[in-house]
Amino acid sequence: MLKEFKEFATKGNVIDMAIGVIVGGAFQKIVTSLVNDIIMPTVAIFTGKVSFDDLTLTIGNSVIKYGTFITTIVDFLIIAFSIFIAIRTFTKLNEKTKENLQKLAKNSQEEEKPEEPTTKVCPYCYSEIDVKATRCPHCTSTLE
Repeated sequence: MLKEFKEFATKGNVIDMAIGVIVGGAFQKIVTSLVNDIIMPTVAIFTGKVSFDDLTLTIGNSVIKYGTFITTIVDFLIIAFSIFIAIRTFTKLNEKTKENLQKLAKNSQEEEKPEEPTTKVCPYCYSEIDVKATRCPHCTSTLE
């Protein structure tokens, strides 16, 4: 059982996923700071409030904290947009890399192809003539 766990844990995709989770957690802190320290104060210029966290609606004994919900939605939109930009950039780079590889492959295939001859030798007078010629211009023999 320990051996199976070791094989599972050392597979590339598990390690990649773990790295992604760690980087994602760090990225979330950056986005949260962006929202709390830059975007919300900018929004406060127009709304007069730095934080929406204190916006609540009280009905009876229940308190609905819709301000916190608004802040969470802003966080989500920024994270989603950031991920969209990152994936879009990665996809474009990946496409360019594929195009370049295809061009390189095509160029290497073209270089490997031997050039077709453009001339041939007349079997009667042994002069060099065009490969498409049906009559030799030197000896006027009919060629097959």
